[in-house]
Amino acid sequence: MKKIIVTGGLGFIGSNLIDLLIKKNYFVINVDKVTYSSNFYNIKENKNSNKYKFIKCNIGEKKFRKILFKYKPVAVFNLAAETHVDRSIDSPKNFIKSNIVDVFNLLEFFKEYSKKNKSKLIHISTDEVYGDILTGRTSESYAYNPSSPYAASKAASDHLVSSYVRTYKIPAIITNCSNNYGPKQHPEKLIPKLIYNILNNKPLPIYGKGTNSREWIFVKDHCEALLKILIKGKIGEFYNIGSNKNLNNLQVSKELINISKNKIKIGKKVKIIFVKDRPGHDVRYALNSNKIKKKLGWYPKTNFRQGINLTFDWYNKNKNYYKTLSKNDFVKRLGSE
Repeated sequence: MKKIIVTGGLGFIGSNLIDLLIKKNYFVINVDKVTYSSNFYNIKENKNSNKYKFIKCNIGEKKFRKILFKYKPVAVFNLAAETHVDRSIDSPKNFIKSNIVDVFNLLEFFKEYSKKNKSKLIHISTDEVYGDILTGRTSESYAYNPSSPYAASKAASDHLVSSYVRTYKIPAIITNCSNNYGPKQHPEKLIPKLIYNILNNKPLPIYGKGTNSREWIFVKDHCEALLKILIKGKIGEFYNIGSNKNLNNLQVSKELINISKNKIKIGKKVKIIFVKDRPGHDVRYALNSNKIKKKLGWYPKTNFRQGINLTFDWYNKNKNYYKTLSKNDFVKRLGSE
């Protein structure tokens, strides 16, 4: 059975990717340093599987090198990262360490490992590296122009990976994905936070006027794209992964209210309120994902209406998920400096 390492596998995208890989009959080693956004609830279906192993480890530690040489994975999906823009505004130092320095160390370990073992590194990044896209959509050749400390740290890690491909010939691929949503997402992010507030009869806080637009992709579609890239992707290439569907925050909020009315009795306090905007808040992100469609034959399967229904249903059925978190994780306002 082929082995794959998923770093950050207790997080949102990582745990959903593990679900898919195990279904596809890979043995998955989940390497996670266990931070506030790591959650063992996310892998409860797989924790006793004979195709799964968890190892607590930071990708920047020498222990990660030992894991590589011991398990000899055919691939490493690097999802280990600090990801929340608001937290990067409050504490940028953590993002520099996790998203740049630790990735550098991972690259050094993987460079040594891949000289003796056939493997691929899939480095997962974000559309935020491109910055504000007021019109049109960004292809992979578009220049990086990050706005937040988070986006800048991810841009730096992408450049590092790309430089190691060119300089040291490591077998790596970089992906840039649009805004994910779906089951198991930490409620510091917009959609699970709004769902939590709807389920608990609280107002729905929206930055500014709610006009900031994002391209929303269902997490399981993203994971299918990552698997397609592993199998068919070309070493050294960048691949955008998006749904081609943009909605602003106000539209997302109204859609959630509408679908929830058909599923639960909504409390009187559930209403949209506008709060002070995030510093440097990008107006719009939008990807051109034609490359992965034409070259690899991947297409998103889940439209927003389908995906948001599946997402709401998961949180409604898994209310214990919220009990595993600190209240500060989804009540306290971040990024207001």
